[in-house]
Amino acid sequence: MRLRLIEADGLSWKLLLEPHGRSGTENMALDAALLDRADCMGEAFLRLYRFDPPCLSLGRNEPTARYDRSAIARLALDVVRRPTGGCAVWHEHEVTYAVAAPIATFGGLREAYRAIHTRLSAALQSLGVDATLALARPRLPSPAFHRPGPCFATPVGGEVLVAGRKLVGSAQVRKRNAFLQHGSILLDGSQEIVSLVSRGSSVVSRETTLSSELRRHVSFDEVADAIVAAWDAGATSTPSLLDLAPLAAAVKS
Repeated sequence: MRLRLIEADGLSWKLLLEPHGRSGTENMALDAALLDRADCMGEAFLRLYRFDPPCLSLGRNEPTARYDRSAIARLALDVVRRPTGGCAVWHEHEVTYAVAAPIATFGGLREAYRAIHTRLSAALQSLGVDATLALARPRLPSPAFHRPGPCFATPVGGEVLVAGRKLVGSAQVRKRNAFLQHGSILLDGSQEIVSLVSRGSSVVSRETTLSSELRRHVSFDEVADAIVAAWDAGATSTPSLLDLAPLAAAVKS
């Protein structure tokens, strides 16, 4: 794990870069630990990471009955429950981001949703992608979703699109005075596996990927560097002395 500080929004954002990957259980435990620190200590975090092995994540309130356990077992899929809402996501060829910070940082949950996606969109534009935000108002975390299907099947307001297709899938949760927003920036591959393990009729995913849009291989490091640059253009970064012990304890618990 590489660690730096970014000065932005009147805060010292702690940047965590993890290009080598963790299991779904470890990744969700770390994101939850960052949310706890944001709530208890008022800290702000930007984490960029990946999954190893690839993993199917389910939204916090998704009924497991939507998915075929025998199909999941036959495909030997790693499965984890996210602390955030939303629908299922297949994590494989992607840069996963997590932002944990006090809600006041952006003024509110809706404002945070759009501000974070605005920065991600700027980062992707710097790579040559014609990324835009969906025009409708952003949707707050919902207690339930009434249809099965991939997270990338239908864009909602404020999300990052390319020619109407979803490039970034995100979800959000609040804990007292802080929030966690995390999501997937697709480098390659597809979300087809979500439909393969869904019961009954499911919505076809309509995602796009950076590789397909740019017609070349796009690496984790390339996207991570663009996000860091967009987060606070021109800011200087210095080493951080963040104590990782509470995060490690969260993973082991």
